[in-house]
Amino acid sequence: MKIIPEYNRPILFSFILSLLFLSGCNASSLKQEALLLILLAVVLFCISLVKTDLAIIILIFSMLLSPQFKTGGDIPGRAVVLRLDDIFLIVIFFGWLAKIAVYKELALLKNNLLNKPILIYIGISIVATLLGAMRQDINLRHGIFYLLKYIEYFILFFMVVSNLRDMKQVKTFMFLVFLVAAIVSVYAWTQIGTGVRVSVPFKGVGGEANTLAGYLLFIMGLVLGLLFYATSRKKQILLLSFLGLMFVPFLYSLSRGAWLGFFIMAAAFMIINKKSRLYLVLGIAVFLIFSARIIPKEVNERVKSTFVGGKTYSVLGKDITFDQSATARIETWQQAVIKWKDHPLLGQGIPAGTIIDNQYARILREVGLAGLVVFAWLIAMVFKVSWQVYQRNQNNNFISGLSIGFICALVGLLVQAITAETFIIVQIMEPFWFLTAIIVFLSQARLPES
Repeated sequence: MKIIPEYNRPILFSFILSLLFLSGCNASSLKQEALLLILLAVVLFCISLVKTDLAIIILIFSMLLSPQFKTGGDIPGRAVVLRLDDIFLIVIFFGWLAKIAVYKELALLKNNLLNKPILIYIGISIVATLLGAMRQDINLRHGIFYLLKYIEYFILFFMVVSNLRDMKQVKTFMFLVFLVAAIVSVYAWTQIGTGVRVSVPFKGVGGEANTLAGYLLFIMGLVLGLLFYATSRKKQILLLSFLGLMFVPFLYSLSRGAWLGFFIMAAAFMIINKKSRLYLVLGIAVFLIFSARIIPKEVNERVKSTFVGGKTYSVLGKDITFDQSATARIETWQQAVIKWKDHPLLGQGIPAGTIIDNQYARILREVGLAGLVVFAWLIAMVFKVSWQVYQRNQNNNFISGLSIGFICALVGLLVQAITAETFIIVQIMEPFWFLTAIIVFLSQARLPES
């Protein structure tokens, strides 16, 4: 076995097991896609059992680059879909559980400030959904499906926290996260000029532009943080180029909520971090001065259309007109609040009807005031942990940049969540909770100065 490198042995072992498993299947009775899926599932299970790091790397790529397909049912206003990474995550999770059963020294949950609010939020979601199904406010089958979708983000968090060991691992994972972001950005560039809003891969023509915008908003926050703490001109140029690669598709997403989130994120950088103030003020000033020449026509039209047509509302004593898109959002928020009043403590259960395009209104309707309070507690703990990492690692440029970038990116996501269901969107939340796990690890590890 010395001929085969040690790191390749788990893969070989997995393929052998997969082939043995498939040899017992009746190929004529199964579709080709099902056989491939079974093969992948068995391989991933074995990889996660013996080489969890490799399984996590597979997850990093599948977060944004895995296809999706309908499950055959739907909920009014939304299709019920399953993504390949949903399957990957569950399979890898069970492989990890099997590994924990074999190696007793491994822990299912590593103690940290986020565990308690996460577990309480999951508990509230389950109780609210069961009560909603008993009242026939929701369909239990749909409720279970969406509960699993919501919980899988936390499964990812628990698994990554438990498997992180050192800074080399963290930097490898971060490089791969940024590599995926570069691939997604290049894909988005190919959609510019096609007459549709740019979107994430595998969403089809006119796919989920808000998803791409929220994802890029989050990654750009991380890159900005690292840029302000970059120690060499080469790193600065590389990070600045990467930022430009993402920023153009971000503009072409035409997501006004994400644009607002970006400006609030930039303001957070200027308030929290002295290093970023001068650069950001100069950058924004230059951008505004030359905006008439450099901003795409589609972006200008999108901004101007915000307050044209639609419906007029009274805001702080002033009448403001919003376009049809914004009006539709406001009306769905109002309907969600009306529905919430029927069950104010625990809401209607998950999923609560059609798309609401406001994370906070959705939480109120689905899990009530109790769920919203625990969600706010959870976010507060995420801020607390990331702030501790930032404060304790002022002499480590990589950790300082990553942690301040994470804090400000979270601020941006919370702003975007006013106009989108940001915290239940798979392609945003999987990277978010993956990075949250890294931040939690950094808060507990003994780290060297850079």
